[in-house]
Amino acid sequence: MNIEDIVRATVTGIVEYGVFVKVGDVDGLIHISEISEKYVKDVSDFFRVGDMIDAKIIDIDPDTNRLKLSYKQIKRKSINRFYSIGFTSLEEKLPEWIEFKLKELKRRG
Repeated sequence: MNIEDIVRATVTGIVEYGVFVKVGDVDGLIHISEISEKYVKDVSDFFRVGDMIDAKIIDIDPDTNRLKLSYKQIKRKSINRFYSIGFTSLEEKLPEWIEFKLKELKRRG
């Protein structure tokens, strides 16, 4: 395993500061700051013990062979992929939809 690799991990524990995972026979941690771009109040809102997730290796401790992983970088990459092939987020389309609906209501009188 190398830094920047995307790996399949199993959630083995949840604590207030992050999620412990197992990648094969190697232990890892996804720190709370690497779970989401948005504020994470409760880690258990995102994961349950036993969940299988994809994560990106951001560091490897050479002394303990433990992994530091990121979940949010995988999610960000997925979102960027959708934008690159022409998808528009609902958030971006909302103002256009509201304007359309308002015009429709005015036409109906």
